[in-house]
Amino acid sequence: MRRLLAASTLALTLAAGAAHAQVVPISTVNAAVQRILPEVTAWRRDLHQHPELGFAETRTAGVVADHLRTLGLEVRTGVGKTGVVGILRGAHPGRVVALRADMDALPVQEATGLPFASTATGTYMGATVPVAHACGHDMHIAMLMGAAQVLAGLKDQISGTIVFVFQPAEEGAPPGEPKGGAALMIEEGALANPKPDAIFGLHVVPGRPGTVFYRPEGFMAASDRVDISLKGKQTHGAWPWRGIDVVAVAAQVVDTVNTLTARTVDPTTTPTVFTIATVNAGVRYNIIPDSATLSGTLRTFDVAQRDALVARANSAIGHVAEAYGATAEFSVKQNAALVFNDVGLSAWLAPVLTEAAGQGNVNPATPPTTVAEDFSYFQQVIPGVFYHLGASPDGVDPSQSAPNHSPEFSPNEKVLPLGVKTHVLTALRFLERP
Repeated sequence: MRRLLAASTLALTLAAGAAHAQVVPISTVNAAVQRILPEVTAWRRDLHQHPELGFAETRTAGVVADHLRTLGLEVRTGVGKTGVVGILRGAHPGRVVALRADMDALPVQEATGLPFASTATGTYMGATVPVAHACGHDMHIAMLMGAAQVLAGLKDQISGTIVFVFQPAEEGAPPGEPKGGAALMIEEGALANPKPDAIFGLHVVPGRPGTVFYRPEGFMAASDRVDISLKGKQTHGAWPWRGIDVVAVAAQVVDTVNTLTARTVDPTTTPTVFTIATVNAGVRYNIIPDSATLSGTLRTFDVAQRDALVARANSAIGHVAEAYGATAEFSVKQNAALVFNDVGLSAWLAPVLTEAAGQGNVNPATPPTTVAEDFSYFQQVIPGVFYHLGASPDGVDPSQSAPNHSPEFSPNEKVLPLGVKTHVLTALRFLERP
């Protein structure tokens, strides 16, 4: 219902139009992007060398806020702990559009061999860990900083307002935090005063450099974190019958989850992935421990299907534990909702992205992907579209290039101008629309 109301509001807004809208020529945009490309590249490399984990992006936020202030934008900092919001008001009244970039890095040891590779560390779950931009968020920040500079230079030709959202903690709420970056920014007014009529965002991923791809409706999966705690009875490894073997229970739980997903979900409807990724139990080779913990991730595209699978898993895991005399606690926490691209906006966006990327380089009907993005929470408040930029290294088969979150992930800097241009044209053409 919320999406339908938002879509209706968007349709009315688009129909109203902007009284003073001017069409900025693509040649003007291309020239402006080329002029600032050295700065965009320098920002990206600086940010890459100084990555920061979720809700710890203090240096990053400072770089962003200082840049936006030099452009004459209204700047709000500390929105969602370390988030930054910049507001560019055009010379004439009109609609409001938002553009978003994420800022956080990951607890990953970089292995790209780049001359500007990260050697930074941070604190994660109480431990000192290596930190790297292994997901490409440094690219996203630099692209949106560049777009802000280009659009600020076109202020006199803009009818309406552009909101730049630089978001922390996209990779999920850090341990101990109840919410991730998007949800917290929304709660603290990132989409208010002014409220955008639509929001757009992008992500670099493996793919042919220069290509753009997305789909209407469900594009990126909803992501749930799953935690399972098993309680048994400790005993000597030589006398398993004198205790309750939670290691055996854990093995059965993993098998049960895999079988439930493969045998109770119709794979021809929507993709579903249920993975148990960690199993922790015991400290010594000849002692069967009294407890075990498992964690994993559930990726879905349909709310009812997800709820049914969670219910079946909860029941089945409880029965497995009971059969051994053990007990089980099962919990699920959503990290990101389904990235649901507004249908009307998705159709409208295709020619705009083609204007930016060139004919034959845009696919508006790509298959869904089971990775997740908390951009989805913005889309629950206002209509939006999230799209991907192909950014594999030159000469590397995209299917073989290192994926996001890999220590070797190294997006191609040649796509930086395209990212700037898609942001700029998306904002301009949305505000220019009669």
